[in-house]
This record gives sequence, C-alpha cells and structure tokens, in this order.
Amino acid sequence: MALLTLQDAHLAFGHVPLLDGASLALEAGERVALIGRNGTGKSSLLKIMAGLEPPDDGQVQIASGLRRVYVPQEPQFEAGATVFEAVAEGVAEARALRERFEAHAAGDDLDALQTRIEALSGWTWEQRVDEALQRLSLDAAASIDALSGGTRKRVALARALVARPAVLLLDEPTNHLDIDAIEWLQELLLAWRGGGEGREAALVLISHDRAFVDTVATRIVELDRGRLRSYPGDFTAFEAAKQRELEAEALAAAREDKLLAQEEVWIRKGVEARRTRSVSRVARLQALRAQRAARREQLGQVRLEVDSGAPSGRIIAELDEVSLQFGERRLIDRFSATVLRGDKVGLLGPNGCGKTSLLRLILGRLEPTGGRIRCGTQLQVAYFDQMRDGLDLEATLADTISPGSEWVTVGGQRKHVMSYLSDFLFAPARANSPVRTLSGGERNRLLLARLFALPANVLVLDEPTNDLDVETLELLEELLQGYTGTVFLVSHDRRFIDNVVTSVIAWEGDPAWGGRPGLWREYEGGYEDWRLQRQRALSLAQGRAASEPRLEPKAERPTEPATPARPAAGAAPRKLSFKEQRELTELPDRIEAMEAEQKAIAERLASTALYVDSPQEVPVLQARHEALEAALLEALERWEALSARA
Repeated sequence: MALLTLQDAHLAFGHVPLLDGASLALEAGERVALIGRNGTGKSSLLKIMAGLEPPDDGQVQIASGLRRVYVPQEPQFEAGATVFEAVAEGVAEARALRERFEAHAAGDDLDALQTRIEALSGWTWEQRVDEALQRLSLDAAASIDALSGGTRKRVALARALVARPAVLLLDEPTNHLDIDAIEWLQELLLAWRGGGEGREAALVLISHDRAFVDTVATRIVELDRGRLRSYPGDFTAFEAAKQRELEAEALAAAREDKLLAQEEVWIRKGVEARRTRSVSRVARLQALRAQRAARREQLGQVRLEVDSGAPSGRIIAELDEVSLQFGERRLIDRFSATVLRGDKVGLLGPNGCGKTSLLRLILGRLEPTGGRIRCGTQLQVAYFDQMRDGLDLEATLADTISPGSEWVTVGGQRKHVMSYLSDFLFAPARANSPVRTLSGGERNRLLLARLFALPANVLVLDEPTNDLDVETLELLEELLQGYTGTVFLVSHDRRFIDNVVTSVIAWEGDPAWGGRPGLWREYEGGYEDWRLQRQRALSLAQGRAASEPRLEPKAERPTEPATPARPAAGAAPRKLSFKEQRELTELPDRIEAMEAEQKAIAERLASTALYVDSPQEVPVLQARHEALEAALLEALERWEALSARA
C-alpha cells in the first residue's frame, strides 16, 4: 500500500493552473526527485503533500499514523535558540507526552500515555537528539542566530531526521551547501531508512542539482504544465526519456495543426464545396478546433545572449607567490597563476575558505600581504551576486534592467525592455511589478538579465545556479561555453562546473589531505578532472609514506602530494641516462593514451546499452579499467621520480 496518494489534485494562482488533475502515489523506500520549471508549483505541491496547504480540489490520502516532515528552502528557527533546542523541536510531541506522564496530571490515562510514548521512542529522546547532532557534526551549545546558511540547513535536517518521519520532504536541500557538504548529504540520504515503528520511509525532494539527483533519486517526477509525469531511474535516464517524449509531442502537434489547416481551407471553399460537405466532416473540424484551443503549448524557452564588450588585454592577471593573511588566519599562501583572456576558471573549496578573497586579489580589488600581482588592461567586470544584495526589492523589473530608459543595448542591438524581459520568461504584464513579488529562481533570472545587459569582458559568477531550473541551467552553460570573454565561476554544482570551466583553482588547505593553511593549486579541466588528480596524488603520497624507512622519528612537515620530490640540500642528484631521458619524454603521451582509453571504457560502462546488448563484455571492461588505473598510478610515479632528477 502507498504511504501517500495524491488524486486528481487542482491548484491555481490567477488564471494559470499549477496543478491540473495531478496524481501521484508514493511507495515506501522510494527516493523521488520532483523537478520542473521555476514557478510551476513544485514548492506548493510539496506543501500539499506535507499537509501544510490544501489543494483547490482533489484528494490527499495518507497511511494511518504516518508522520510527514517538511524542510523548506529557508528553514525558520526561534530567535536566540541553541542548536540543541532547535533540533529537539523535532521530538516535541514525545517531550510533551513524557512531561505529562512524569507530572501525573489528573485525568490522564497513564497506560495510554505510556503506550504512545513508547511508540514515539519518547523515553530516550535526549539520546536521539545527541546522536543526530554527532552524526551531522553540530555543536549543541551554538546559537542558531550566529550560524551560516549551510549550517542552519544542517540543523533543519537534524530536526527533521530526529522525528523519524515516514515521509521526508526536502525543498532545495543543497542550497547554501558546499561540495563536501552536498556529497555528505548524498551519503546521508542514501543510508537513511527512517520511518520508525517498523515502517520503511520515503523521500521526496526538489532539486536542480543534476549530479545530486542522479546519485540520490530512484524515480524522477516532473511537474509539467500542471500534470505529473513519472520516470523510473536516475536523472540521466529521465533526460533520454524526456527528449523522446518532447519529439513525439511536437510531431503529434504538428500533424494536428496540419490537419486542422487543411480542414479550415476546405470549409472556406466556394458554394460547390459547401453543398457537398458532410456533417461528420464538419463535426471533426469542430473537434479539431476544440482540441487546438484546449492544448496548452509547451512553455517558452529562455533566450540568453551576452555582450562581451571590448576585448581585454591578453593577460587578465598574473600572480607570483601571492599570500593573504587576516590576523592569525592565512587564507592564501604563496599562490602563483596566470589567467589569460578567454579562460573559464572555476574556484573550488568549502564555504569560508577564501574563494571571494582570492577573486578580489585576481581582479585587483584587494592588496596581498605578500607576493606580486599584475592585473590586465581594459577589464570590464560584471558581477553576479549569490545573495542578490544588488536587487532593490521595491523597484520594478523594468527599472532593475534599464533604470530611466525603455531600451536596452545588447551586443550592439537595441531592444525594448519589455522584449528583453520576455527573453527571460517575464511576461510584459509583470514588467512593472516589484522585485519582491518574484520567487527565488525568478530573482536569479532577473539578475542574469541585468548582468547580460552590461557590456563586460570578464564575468564573475558567484553561485549563479541557485534556484534555476534545469533547462535554464543548460542554456546558461551553452552561453558561457560560447562566451569570448573571461569567466570566473564559484559554484557547488559539479555538473555545471564540468560543463563550463577550462581549469579550476582548488583549495587544498585541509591537513587531512596533507595540505598547509592557505594552500591553493591550479588544475586543468573541471571538477571530475580535479577529483581524479587529487585521488592519484593522495595515492602516490600514501605509497611514498608507506615505503619510507622508519628508523628514527622525523620532524613533522606538511606533505604536498602534487609537488615532485626534491633531493636533499647539498646532495648531487644522479643525472638521467639517455634511456631514462627518452622514457621521460615518452611518458606524457603514454599517460594521455591510457587516460583516453580509461575514459572511453568508463563511458561504455555507463551506457545502459552495453548491459542489454553485450553483457559478457562487462567483466572484461571492468578488469581492463582497473588494470589501467594501476598502470596510470605506476606511470605517474615513474614520471614524478624522473622529473625530479631532470
């Protein structure tokens, strides 16, 4: 039996229905990702499923005794509360019942109270709260008011999980979380069973983080034009199925329109045609007209374009042994890099590690405490602010885009502000509405519209993907890929980073990685390339540590796995022989060839067609992939050893 069933639900705000006969059955053990365009009603649907809002029409049926917990995008807490007090709100019923039982209030049925307390595991609610705090790495005594957005989201998750709901409903759970926290949340949700009372729980989440949905979801449910459509499997399977559906829908609509046009021509012919027309044919024409009027067209697409302005100089910034320190805290330690015109650079690191400070250094907005920076010439910089601080909530959409004028110039072409707003899916009727009436995703679209209206040869994008729907994300990716200027991107959306950047600057100051405070490194490629290189470097470092003789204690020193080993001072390193020199020259090509083969094998293993058409090849390819991984590590270690002596 389904835990929760939604039947023929209707919900409308204004003249456009958000839910138009939507139906959904949620089974135990499912992890459902609810996706769809901004403003289509996903959050409203989640609130209906949580019992916080009723539908205009339809039914919501839930299993007996089912507990539902909803975690909104921006969780609210009582002012001045500690983390322990906030999390303990999740067991409020158990706490209240136990207090009543211990007070022996007159008229209370103690047997019934005891039964209910046991059902809620209320005798040990303090231990449950402590376990949740430890599991989510939260300080029980910390004040909620002093926490960052990411930590507040952890507190909200702890409050929800400690309640042991049968249905957990999460609205954009990855917002304000860095990549490490997102990966931690993935593992938490994959391992979570919840439910209590012997009942396996179900999860429903709204998210536009494609990598996160791909990992967590067992089913995708799309809210499209008021209807819910279900797709089993992960996000990759959904994308393929959705593409086939859209193509079939467009073909069917084109056929309908063609037939309608033919019938309209026939009915308008001369007297002879009208004399011979049949009643059934006229009835069919009327039916076609009704179908055409009732058919809701596919929603429009955002049209993005950006004015790259006048070309900047060839060098955007050159950093030589740059350091930055605030008091005792070192954010950047001896970092060197050169950024050229047209580079698309991603900055990776946890919240608070200094990404914004490094950006300000690169762009000459901040003076370093050590080292030298040379900034480029003719830089026109445009910023995208993740906190939306640059938006005046009382200003209209039109004034936000083009204050004091009805025209916008983009790429040398003048556009009326109404037309420009429609490119970003804002109807002309909303052009004079205040910004405060927009949803979070719509405000992000408005910021993008204002950003792209400015001529700029350097774009600085700080979390541009928050609240944007998947289709807009993909269009933004295409725009940035074709942008001729320079891009600096701070994002926790791993797939977006992979699809946009050409290199990453990553924070590696975690002592667990063998890094020193303020250590940053530059890598070619995107997030997955950086992760793979980090894994290899850590494996090499662990291998060297295991092979080092341990005859006597050595003074501790920070390990930098990506830095080649150097001979001790005063020692004369043995020169490379002719054979070794040739081997060093050939190694990069060998490594590149092995990496290419490994990537091709990984793509084949990720294809569902392989498991259907040639399942016997799977173990062979897996074995080859593992052999290549071992050979790559050996080749990299050999290249490092030879390079140190070259």
